[in-house]
Amino acid sequence: MTDGTSDPVDWTDPETFSHALERADTREKGHYFEAFAEGDLLEHDPGLTLTRWGNEQWLSQTLNHDPAYWRTDAARERGFDEPPIHPDYLTAATLGITVEDLSEKGGYFLGRTDVRFPGAPVTPGTELRVESEVVSTATSSSRPQYGIVTWRTRGRDAATGELLCSYKRTNMIPRRDPLETDGGAQAADDDDADDPQPTLPDTFITPDGEHFEDFVAALERADEQHATVAYRHERGRTQDDVTVASLPLATLNTAKQHHNADAMSDAPSGEIVTYGDVTRSSALGHARSDEQTWREVGFDDEQFHTFVMPGDTIYAFTRVLEANADSSSPTDAGTVRFEHIAFNQREEPVYSGTRTAEIRTQS
Repeated sequence: MTDGTSDPVDWTDPETFSHALERADTREKGHYFEAFAEGDLLEHDPGLTLTRWGNEQWLSQTLNHDPAYWRTDAARERGFDEPPIHPDYLTAATLGITVEDLSEKGGYFLGRTDVRFPGAPVTPGTELRVESEVVSTATSSSRPQYGIVTWRTRGRDAATGELLCSYKRTNMIPRRDPLETDGGAQAADDDDADDPQPTLPDTFITPDGEHFEDFVAALERADEQHATVAYRHERGRTQDDVTVASLPLATLNTAKQHHNADAMSDAPSGEIVTYGDVTRSSALGHARSDEQTWREVGFDDEQFHTFVMPGDTIYAFTRVLEANADSSSPTDAGTVRFEHIAFNQREEPVYSGTRTAEIRTQS
């Protein structure tokens, strides 16, 4: 046996090393579509500790400034012993941990829904353990090089097993062996080309304030005028090195889309792109700055419509869908359901989803 120290070949000679790379196998990361089967349960390692620093880093960079997540006095007014982990950071960390096992091979993110936070507020220092169950697998008639996988992902307190966050997401995942196809299914994608375009309401109404009663009053005015409650938010967030690379890496998101410019040079985007949960959280931060949020309940029907790249600016648009004060709401808040749309400086939608939140009342 020898360690190669007497090898006469200079492996660092550029031409020699280039030939070595051509002959060497690549130790692959991530899984192809064929690796997933309905009912499989995957435990994701290593998990991470949800720290106050990580929480504040995420919130500051996405302009989420709810004082209950920053100051102890404001947290205690909300019924927390200390500033808790924000649901946006919790969701991003839960998904980030799964990337190496589920979607590092790439593919299109088709959507996420049923995002819920069923437990008590999550305290800094909680160790997050994440698992995913394969809900379904399917072929893609239009993209034979991909399959479609849906997972149910759950983030738990590693010490107690308490459920902290759960959601269902669907991705296209590359196949190791693409399907053979005659391309006949592709024409179906154009069936809607001649459909009539929907007509927007004549009147857009903006709430007069940020409290639950303001959303209720705006919806009542819209109902009387056959209008809609919809408005845009002034703030924007331009994507930089921190949001594009640092934030996803801090959640253990290993997707090359966010940090490997070399690999992405031949991708459809042509360069690295922003982690979807950064886009989402930035848009929600803009929206929350115009409301008195008490608690996040959940998110549904989330989709990412196009790439967000370094230098792009994320803005937000909100439509208020309904507002209710019921027995499940705290006495000082009511439940509001929103549709949020993030868009870029070219006014192209990049994210959309519905959100349910408890909004403070004026009393």
